[in-house]
Amino acid sequence: MAHPSGLDRLTSHAPDREEPLAGGNVAESVVRSGSTVRKPWTPATPFVHAFLRHLHAKGVAGVSAVLGRDEQGRQVLEFVPGQQGESAPPMTLAELRRLGAMVRAIHDASADFVPPPGARWDVAIPPDGADLVCHQDLAPWNLIRDGDTWTFIDWDASAPGTRLWDLAYLAQTFAPLVAGGDPEADAPRLRAVVDGYDLDAAGRAALPDKLVVRTRAMYDLLADGFRTGAKPWARLWAEGHGVHWGGAADYLAAHLPVWRSALR
Repeated sequence: MAHPSGLDRLTSHAPDREEPLAGGNVAESVVRSGSTVRKPWTPATPFVHAFLRHLHAKGVAGVSAVLGRDEQGRQVLEFVPGQQGESAPPMTLAELRRLGAMVRAIHDASADFVPPPGARWDVAIPPDGADLVCHQDLAPWNLIRDGDTWTFIDWDASAPGTRLWDLAYLAQTFAPLVAGGDPEADAPRLRAVVDGYDLDAAGRAALPDKLVVRTRAMYDLLADGFRTGAKPWARLWAEGHGVHWGGAADYLAAHLPVWRSALR
């Protein structure tokens, strides 16, 4: 049965030769077909697509386009060419400020999005609130850079959250703020993201502690997956991701005065 909103209507997109795409940790069977990406349709997909269409309608840059659903029932998205953030050189301070401004524009455009009735979301980590729909995974592995064009991909985890929750993850992953870092070198990078976002004084005061909580939440997700065998978290734990996130959370907690001073 079609969704009453028409969000899951079938769109004709006959696939070309399909090429598996690497790099995803959660979605299975992600392929490129010509100028499109095909990936599994989930109960949350109609609502994620509605969100992306809302952002496009508002002219927000950096959002991959939704093209519908193919004959195999898969979601069809724009293929975005370029270099994945993880393989690109570390961002300069100017680039980190641009990144913060980019996400501020996404959040501002999201603020008046009203999810369709019965909205369902795929939430792995419960956020700290539900003020607006957020990407929830704004990290280097989900940013494609093609010259001056930057595009965030993999919006499947989009769900209600808060600006600070999304911003904390963005800053932690892009600065990056990880075990073995140099706090004095990392603090200006954190500030660059926050300055670009133009975060207010209350947000700057709250963000350092939020960085710790948001990063620790990733560790807890993986640790719970290891204990229960839940996929893909158990596999990611076995691959060492738990060590990464736990170390990052400890590093952030150990240097809270530095982050607070940088953002003051």
